Amino acid sequence: MLKNIGKYIFMVKLGFRYIKIFKKTYFHPFISQKPAYKRLSLERQAYSNAVLEFLNIEVNLIGEFPKEEKILYAINHRSLLDIIVMEHLFFQHGKSGTWIAKEELFTAFYGDFFKYSGCMSVDLENKKGLLSFFKKIKTALSKVDDLNIYIFPEGERHKGEGILPFQSGAAKIAKANNLDVVPVFINDTLESIFKAAPYKEKKIVHIHVGDIVDAASLEDEYKKFMRKAKEEIV
Repeated sequence: MLKNIGKYIFMVKLGFRYIKIFKKTYFHPFISQKPAYKRLSLERQAYSNAVLEFLNIEVNLIGEFPKEEKILYAINHRSLLDIIVMEHLFFQHGKSGTWIAKEELFTAFYGDFFKYSGCMSVDLENKKGLLSFFKKIKTALSKVDDLNIYIFPEGERHKGEGILPFQSGAAKIAKANNLDVVPVFINDTLESIFKAAPYKEKKIVHIHVGDIVDAASLEDEYKKFMRKAKEEIV
């Protein structure tokens, strides 16, 4: 029990410290969008690196990130750690970008972390909100020539086997902005790994990155990639 409480206390306290750091960039009067997104990405990555160090978790990448930027990364969502392990990998490979997250996360207890760290909110139930969201993405991509988009196409965390049906948002974003799509598969055991952390001995988790897939058939292409990744795990 104390082990579990300790890691949450560490993550929350560190998170609130980083909210103050994010705000300095977010509200900076003389910083343009491109360096702002870059700086906020580095700040999120620093937070994530510190969390993984505390939990004593190492991330092993299977596959390669594309050298090109302005990629939409489609990632399965199983755990609280998903964003953290991905930010760690993006740091290691010099990537910066923005996470797409549900509006409700921006108004929750920890909402300021998402609001000021360079993430974009989307309200799936609001048609006017959706229109505004797509305009915001297009504007950001026009002003930031190396901005990557990170998204969980399932739209929510999934605790069962496989993946939930993909929502249409990821494919629509990719098509509307002419973005290549790269699938990412996070090991199914990541949630249980988080529950057992922190570790005395280094714990290694495996993240699979695939080749560019067709946005028009994203869910089918992702399933093929996921099956292949699972075979590699075994």
